[in-house]
Amino acid sequence: MTPISRRTFNKLASALAMSPLVSLTDALGRPLPGPRPDRWPGYEKAIVIDFLASPGPFNTSERFTTLSPDMVANAVASGITGINLTVGGGGTVEENFGRIAMWEREIAAHPESLMKVRTLADLQAAKQQKKLGIIYGFQDASVIGSDLSRVQLFKSFGVQIIQLTYNVRNLIGDGCLEPANAGLSQLGRSLVQELNDKKIIVDLSHCGQQTTADGIRESKAPVAITHSGCWAVAQRPRNKRDEELKAMANKGGVIGIYLMPFLTMGMQTSDTDVVKHIEHALNVCGEDHVGIGSDLSINPHNVTDAYKKAHADFVAGRQRQGIAAPGEDPNVYMFVPELNAPNRMELIAEKLLKKGHPEARVEKIIGGNFARLMKDVW
Repeated sequence: MTPISRRTFNKLASALAMSPLVSLTDALGRPLPGPRPDRWPGYEKAIVIDFLASPGPFNTSERFTTLSPDMVANAVASGITGINLTVGGGGTVEENFGRIAMWEREIAAHPESLMKVRTLADLQAAKQQKKLGIIYGFQDASVIGSDLSRVQLFKSFGVQIIQLTYNVRNLIGDGCLEPANAGLSQLGRSLVQELNDKKIIVDLSHCGQQTTADGIRESKAPVAITHSGCWAVAQRPRNKRDEELKAMANKGGVIGIYLMPFLTMGMQTSDTDVVKHIEHALNVCGEDHVGIGSDLSINPHNVTDAYKKAHADFVAGRQRQGIAAPGEDPNVYMFVPELNAPNRMELIAEKLLKKGHPEARVEKIIGGNFARLMKDVW
């Protein structure tokens, strides 16, 4: 999921009526897990990658101005090495540059905590320096339009991941809510080739079935599905079918399982649902092709009455615009309660370990697979 509109990304929320955050507590004010005898030591050593997240507000309706000290503290406390941060994709070139400039400002303002990532060496440096590495990504290719020279233009400013469509149709192809399911256009095929040539990761999240299949087939490089789920577990338009997952894996790609309401059919998603999707993807794709793309802010949600109203208004606004996906519901929150904490990646790792998954596999899922994908493409 994305903010309420691709053209108003700079209106990202500070959190849906969220109370001020405390860096090492969850949404209910309880201390997050600190060092303890049974804590998995592998998390501290692992390259941890959430392939769609933000250190600031995300998927909310409030205006975002700047990162608060608590947001920055949560980013560091999360233990996440790197994230794919949506900096645009829709709207005009000028609007996209404005969003990039906003994040350039935030990274420059917090050099002790945040750093921009363009290369694997940058990712390693973020790990060593215990900073949050930020990879710029687009969640739509509408801003490219028919001018493929814009690919190199945005790459020069650090955009390393480009999603071909959002939920609806653009010049590139059909999104997952388009009933025609027409796939990539000729321009879309040319764009995939250009992304390959410029060593930018092709992202097929939000793409329709045929667009997803076409994107995998047309790409010379491994592709990413940065934030999605498994259709076989929950029949939501945002989720990918087994044949798409197999084709992606056969090409060397990786899917990031999101922490969204689309993992279930009409109920609040739990950490057990997250594991179901991870394990199904493992069975279909193999352990080298599954990761996490939460589609969330690193900061936890604080569910107050004001939050509930803002959430209902947010969903209603997306529905009016025709960009809401089935499963977006005013009574279903866009997070997983058991994972509603900055260290959610660690909690996912521990959940998988308790289910009997070996440490080496868990390291791949929480970041190793996406690191390998970046190495293969970049």
